Amino acid sequence: MNAVLALEDGTWFRGKAAGAAGETGGEVVFNTSMTGYQEILTDPSYSGQIVTMTSPEIGNYGVTDEDVESRGVQVAGFIMRDQSPIASNWRADGTLRDYLTRHNIVAIADVDTRALTRLLRSAGVMRGVIATGKVDPADLVEKARALPRMEGADLVKDVTCGEPFDYQPPADDGFRAPPDRRSGRRLRVAAYDFGMKWNILRRFAAHGCDVRVYPASTPIETVLATKPDGVFLSNGPGDPAVLDYAIGHARALIDADVPTFGICLGHQLLGLAMGAQTFKLKFGHRGANHPVKDLRTGAIEITSQNHGFAVDPDSLPDQALITHRNLYDNTIEGLRHVSKPVFSVQYHPEAAPGPHDADYLFAEFLAAMDARA
Repeated sequence: MNAVLALEDGTWFRGKAAGAAGETGGEVVFNTSMTGYQEILTDPSYSGQIVTMTSPEIGNYGVTDEDVESRGVQVAGFIMRDQSPIASNWRADGTLRDYLTRHNIVAIADVDTRALTRLLRSAGVMRGVIATGKVDPADLVEKARALPRMEGADLVKDVTCGEPFDYQPPADDGFRAPPDRRSGRRLRVAAYDFGMKWNILRRFAAHGCDVRVYPASTPIETVLATKPDGVFLSNGPGDPAVLDYAIGHARALIDADVPTFGICLGHQLLGLAMGAQTFKLKFGHRGANHPVKDLRTGAIEITSQNHGFAVDPDSLPDQALITHRNLYDNTIEGLRHVSKPVFSVQYHPEAAPGPHDADYLFAEFLAAMDARA
């Protein structure tokens, strides 16, 4: 079946349907990872977005339920150059095409993703529509222009959990590198779910923590009443500046002197809570190969990233210390409060997919909780 991708600037691409039949719209972005497409598809931070994979062939190792990062597929749509028709991996439960179809995700293949990526790098990410079958590209362009923008959008409410729950790690976690086990009692972490990836929970469990997960709108008084050793602020989609309730959570945690760790959206929320501002990046950082420098040690980490907003360095108050920088564009990748046990990173240290260069951040959070105890 034929398919068309149309962008708000009037550009359109013709290709082949690679998933469910139908029509979908969202912000078109690109990801530079060579692997990890199932983790990308199920990452709630991609809610409302159509993801373009820059790697030329996608789907060659199939899919498996063991690699999902949330309760379901989260992307609005998916774009590829070549979609592998086979799943060549002993772990595979099926092909990517069947997976996309089963989860009702509209996707397109046979697209010149190099040309599309160059366009998005030059003009910035933009709204787009994918439709299958016999369609008029001009009509799709108009539909793309009518879509809501990512700026000002609270998408967290669509991806957060419905009720608090205690995380139970899988019985067999043999494919993920275990850290050195800490001695002493297990630490209790309260985690705000703004669209959290499950591998974050897996890493906390691997480090010896018990985690209770809370919906994004849970009052901070409810969370602190359980006397957790620390609080985690998760990744998630949308514009951080409009999340007044979440910024309030972060501000209260700083005032209460509670050990707090934020990742991605959680990092932006802590920046806003400390008095900084955020801004939208031209085309964002999305991939599993982004170099970040730890300014404290000089070490370079190869990181997994997925964000379209960043903390404005010119707006940082004196209480916020920059700890990490992105080596592509020098944007802020890590912050730490100068006098409180509060820190965050813009990238994803849980490393799925990707290396384990940044897993030490979980150990730093545990050390802050131990020190408070």
